[in-house]
Amino acid sequence: MKKVFLVFVWIFVMAVSCKSTPVPTESNFVNPPVTDFSGITGKEWKLIEVHINGTNTGFERRTLSRDGFTEAFTLNFDAQNISGIGAPNRYSAPYSLGAGQEIKINVVRATLMAPIREPEKLREHNFFNYIQNSYKWTQINNNLELLSKDSNGSEVILTFSN
Repeated sequence: MKKVFLVFVWIFVMAVSCKSTPVPTESNFVNPPVTDFSGITGKEWKLIEVHINGTNTGFERRTLSRDGFTEAFTLNFDAQNISGIGAPNRYSAPYSLGAGQEIKINVVRATLMAPIREPEKLREHNFFNYIQNSYKWTQINNNLELLSKDSNGSEVILTFSN
């Protein structure tokens, strides 16, 4: 009985040690973050996701067009200012960059059109607050992420695509 047990243990150890590991392929690797801001400017970025404390809020770009908000929640950078469209107001604000992908966006100025209705998963007022509370940017896999905080201090990640 002892010999059978030892044979079983030996077979188990050999099977585990011979287990093949997957060969890394290009699709296994995530592109490293981009740290050059020049690739961010001069493009129109469209908000595609919002996460608060790591939880997806359910905001989806494709539902915006279905609900008649095809141009809502955009972001553009030039050398000194951001601009874009909320839902429905146009907005702008000066910004500055710091070390380590820091960003500071000053108070957002917006037109004063009263919305007849707003997208269900993201109110324009919240979007403007998230934008002006942004403190860091990163570009990963061709998406722009702005890290921000909401009024309760919760972490917010705004993900944009162009």
